[in-house]
Amino acid sequence: MGILAKNKKARFDYEILDTYEAGLVLAGQEVKSVRQGQANLKGAFVTINHLGEVSLTNATIPRYKMAGPLPDYDSTRSRKLLLHKKEINTLSRKLQQAGLTLVALSLYTKRNKIKLEIGLAKGKKKTDKRRTIKDREQKRELGRTMKQKFQ
Repeated sequence: MGILAKNKKARFDYEILDTYEAGLVLAGQEVKSVRQGQANLKGAFVTINHLGEVSLTNATIPRYKMAGPLPDYDSTRSRKLLLHKKEINTLSRKLQQAGLTLVALSLYTKRNKIKLEIGLAKGKKKTDKRRTIKDREQKRELGRTMKQKFQ
């Protein structure tokens, strides 16, 4: 399982409550571009419309360099996600709770397929973000002291 793109900011800005795996519907040249690691999930989120269709919005997949001229290619277009109906129903029920959203976490390959990990997330407040930074700094400091002790 090779990670092709990761949304690093998502775990900092949101508290991830649950994760799901979804297939991604891509055009042929988009698959090649993603496999080269050119995809960007920064600011990407997932939406569910009234028909029960799930789509990835605001993810950037640039056009494949070796492809011919693609005059009307949109790199930030919405891309359809493939989930089981039961998962879609569960997600749409949970999204109706206040303050919950679906965020794209990572893009990876699994048995020759490109998959997207999405997270059911709740936004963090500024104090929570500060606590995350403080915990990370304490963990680094502890690692440094342990390293110095055993050298």
